[in-house]
Amino acid sequence: MLFVRDVPKEFATADFYKGSTYHLVPEKLENDYAPVRFNRELRLFRRFCVEGLVLDVGCSTGGFLHQLTTRWPGQYDVTGMDVAVAALEYASLKGVPVICDSLLTHDFGAKKFDAVTFWAVMEHLVEPQPCLGRAADLLKPGGHCFLLVPNAISLAIRLLQERYRYIMPEHLNYFSRETLRRFIGMEPRFQIRALTTTHFNPIVLLQDWRNKARPVPEGERAQLLRRTTALKQRPSMGLLRFLYQQTENLLGRLGLADNLVAVLQKR
Repeated sequence: MLFVRDVPKEFATADFYKGSTYHLVPEKLENDYAPVRFNRELRLFRRFCVEGLVLDVGCSTGGFLHQLTTRWPGQYDVTGMDVAVAALEYASLKGVPVICDSLLTHDFGAKKFDAVTFWAVMEHLVEPQPCLGRAADLLKPGGHCFLLVPNAISLAIRLLQERYRYIMPEHLNYFSRETLRRFIGMEPRFQIRALTTTHFNPIVLLQDWRNKARPVPEGERAQLLRRTTALKQRPSMGLLRFLYQQTENLLGRLGLADNLVAVLQKR
């Protein structure tokens, strides 16, 4: 388990996210709402939850919930939650119901959910364990919790180490498959239904190797996301897309893809 010992105040209090405008960069918004953006997450989500009440914690601009409700209209009643005010305002404009508050302190009353998602959230938390427990509180019996976090032993981190752009100040925790399994095991109300690795971006790997640990500006990160999203949607890239998918699948089976993803079910 890798973690930050002395957490800067701006991350510990979430002030960093309350004032962040990175997710409103046009290229980042375009990526967030691209049809292919959440394909992997949606495929996994639909395997375990085909309808019901969904809470997306750390929803940002609402891209995941937007895809969920537009692809399968009428099947989901969704709520997004975050502390990033500007991102939530954008999500609201797109028709996504949102709550600007902390998961640990917000009063949901008697409301219970069929699914709670944490897409790229746990790595930002000083103490992620209470949030996992809160998710268990809010789920119906048999409901599912979805976690996605960076993979501390991914191929990218093994090759790049500190050069990797996602070794960043706001990431306070880095899980391996084993430490994520142990972390989940600390909440006895959950059982693991799936635990694997996913995502791989060879362009990031090549760029970060050349950058020699130079910090990647937010605008540059957003532009790369836009370019890779456009490539995924281009019809002429069929063969390369197939080869890319086979490479990502292989890395996933070896436990070396960029992210860990876990599906938990409330007992």
